[in-house]
Amino acid sequence: MSAPAAPIAPNAYLTHAPLGLVLLLGTLMAFGPLSIDTYLPAFPAIGQAFGADAAAVQKTLSMYFAGLAVGQVVYGPLADRFGRRAPLLGGMTLYVIAAVGCATAPSLGALTIWRFAQALGGCSGMVITRAVVRDKFEPREMARVFSQLMLVMGVAPILAPLLGSTLLTMFGWRGIFATLAVLGTACLIAQALFLSESLPVERRAKAGLRTIVSTYASLIRDPRFLAPVIGAGLLWSTMFVYIGGAPFVYMELFHVSPTAFGIFFGANAAGMIGAAQINARQLRVHSPGALLRFGAALVTIAGFALLLALLSGRGGLFAVAIPIFFMLSGLGFIGGNASSAALAPFPHAAGSASALMGTVQFAIGAIAGAIAAALFNGTGVAMGVVIALAASTGALVVVRWRVGGR
Repeated sequence: MSAPAAPIAPNAYLTHAPLGLVLLLGTLMAFGPLSIDTYLPAFPAIGQAFGADAAAVQKTLSMYFAGLAVGQVVYGPLADRFGRRAPLLGGMTLYVIAAVGCATAPSLGALTIWRFAQALGGCSGMVITRAVVRDKFEPREMARVFSQLMLVMGVAPILAPLLGSTLLTMFGWRGIFATLAVLGTACLIAQALFLSESLPVERRAKAGLRTIVSTYASLIRDPRFLAPVIGAGLLWSTMFVYIGGAPFVYMELFHVSPTAFGIFFGANAAGMIGAAQINARQLRVHSPGALLRFGAALVTIAGFALLLALLSGRGGLFAVAIPIFFMLSGLGFIGGNASSAALAPFPHAAGSASALMGTVQFAIGAIAGAIAAALFNGTGVAMGVVIALAASTGALVVVRWRVGGR
């Protein structure tokens, strides 16, 4: 049994967050999602370049989600054992190398492999920056810093498709990955110069692989953890399926331009961010469980409305766009409430629980996206079917096991 980590002295915390540190950490956290949204407008162009259909191109996205799932469960223990700085530098280096590989990929298969590697590198920022904040700030300031980081991250899905469509028009799809490589290099240099190690040697975990595996196994067997993770994972998988299918539905079915697609995508992201802010305010008067069930109902109703619109073919673009907007807005009531339900019973394994939660949910998203790609038949129906089934099943889990309490 390993010795407990040394406590942090109260005067070791920073009393305020420098703006430069917030921007750097927020950018590192955003690299994983940014690398998804930026290349979505290029789906048709990538398919044309390699003579591949939409389903084949969507596999590059499914593999990216799989890389995020695998990477999260790995970086948590690494950062606790070896400190924050080395795994983060290594992850961002891998990200840059993989971005160059994507930009120069000679085939769709090579692009798919490089996307997996890019996700493995990029998710280091998603996992380790949260630990850096926990190391550096006392609890009250930590909550404020996380709010600031979420604001920085929230800008990424709004601006990324517009950036991607602009780069696509100017430089082609390979220019998108070249730009990501440049941005990753700049961030890597800034991190090397300005981000110091936040976990002293005396506070690093001494637990071996057996202890790590045992902790993960105990979490998986506990329904208090598993029910909110599975329920929220199924609900969140609707967004993964939407991300994979949206380029085809908007740009090929409805002939929306890449720039207009970016506007639609940004509006949907803004709806989700706005709903999350409403959720935060409503927690003053409503329980997390009630808000979670409301979000699950909204996602499910919108999902079936989307399926009906895609099956009937009536109503045009906005008959599809409006349900998507409300579906993603409903997700704003899912993440925080489900995370609270999953992590609250495990104060002594919060880091492992957080990493495992992210891994399971990204894995569910990757599987749902792969199923939608496999069922693709030249229409948007496969996307609608998977979204409706995933949302309703997730809502059933949330209600059946009373996730979040009454």
